[in-house]
Amino acid sequence: MAERAPRERAKDFNPVTLGYTKEEAAREAARCIQCKKPLCVDGCPVGIRIPEFIKKLAEEDYAGAVRILKDKNDLPAICGRVCPQETQCEALCVLGKKNQPVAIGDLERFVGDWAIGSAMSASDTVSKQKMFEGRKAAVIGSGPAGLTCAGNLARAGVDVTVFESLHLFGGVLRYGIPEFRLPGRIIESELRYLKNMGIHFVSNVLAGRTISVDEIMKEYGLVFIGTGAGLPKFLGVPGENFNFIYSANEFLVRINMMHAFDFPNYDTPIYVGKKVAVIGGGNTAMDAARSALRLGAQEVTLVYRRSENEMPARRVEAAHAREEGVKFMMLTQPVEFLGNEKGFVRAMECVRMELCREGDDSLRCASSPSSDSHFIIPVDMVIVAVGLLPNPVVPSLTPELKTDAHGYLVIDSDFMTSVPGIFAGGDIVGGDTVIEAMGMAKKASEGMLRYLSGEK
Repeated sequence: MAERAPRERAKDFNPVTLGYTKEEAAREAARCIQCKKPLCVDGCPVGIRIPEFIKKLAEEDYAGAVRILKDKNDLPAICGRVCPQETQCEALCVLGKKNQPVAIGDLERFVGDWAIGSAMSASDTVSKQKMFEGRKAAVIGSGPAGLTCAGNLARAGVDVTVFESLHLFGGVLRYGIPEFRLPGRIIESELRYLKNMGIHFVSNVLAGRTISVDEIMKEYGLVFIGTGAGLPKFLGVPGENFNFIYSANEFLVRINMMHAFDFPNYDTPIYVGKKVAVIGGGNTAMDAARSALRLGAQEVTLVYRRSENEMPARRVEAAHAREEGVKFMMLTQPVEFLGNEKGFVRAMECVRMELCREGDDSLRCASSPSSDSHFIIPVDMVIVAVGLLPNPVVPSLTPELKTDAHGYLVIDSDFMTSVPGIFAGGDIVGGDTVIEAMGMAKKASEGMLRYLSGEK
């Protein structure tokens, strides 16, 4: 897929990749050999019938391709941009054994964008069932899990209302992913599709505070909680409270919520240092590092305690970051932040790390400090991107909802919580990526429909 030049794109928040032309999409779709046993479908958390939509695309039946995609996924233009297809559906493509796998994600993006451009509505693709007409359900959270659950319930005829604590909908899609990877106009278009299905959206409602979960349950009788993971982790080292040390979550939300990506049209009050260090090796770390560059940082260094091979970030995101000028400092771990007399960070002390043979819980090589390897890095801003914990608001204000030792909601095989009629999915129960959250929500919605039917 064509991309903008690194020097050009590193100065703004416009999209990095440009999407396929019709001719490019047709050529790529023609590479699919239409396996009799398509393993790629097994790799898709939401079960998209991948060979079928690609076949329609190769035949230039774009509307047909949209219908097949939307049968399993209401957000194809989003998933085609942000999902790690290279470790899921594309990883199982048989062509990948000797050559490049079919670019399933890029084709999904093309079809999703075509649907938006042609103004296909839900009435063109969705046949609503009538079995559950008259039944109601509430969805708490409008991220990928909440939107997926709402769409699946609406297809079954359920009257669905989605509650969002912020003023715009989309959750992590809206606030946690930079504009250059996922433009807001794409999110708005997918939301219009869902609204066209009859789903009601209510903003500025913090479930547990504005209205209790018990009150929502009394009103709707069926609830899905998809409030995600919004509680940032920190390193727990001395000096972490100095000014200008952000969590990546706070940094990205400030940029998206207050339109720092649209400077100077929006004069957003966000500080960006000249020498910025980003701690972590995941997609969020890449997003934060690349955003800092775009906001004017002179030097951005990504600091990670393992080697580049162990980084959980998508390889394409790491490559884009390097092309744009982000420096990579591998096998390095901060042990203390140093500040000036006014309380602002000025440097961080680090230690060199060595990989060990034994892996950790994620099956990656573990790392341990190398003796006598301490050194100082001058910085005037630090962004910590070492993971997130589940959003604690709803569980903390609803004691009857059981959580595990890490704060995740406890669910059964139907994704029902400890409270009958209240289900959950996505990062609040231990999800990781956008598409994994959607897959959980799909299973949860199926459990919710069984619950409405009286099935165990």
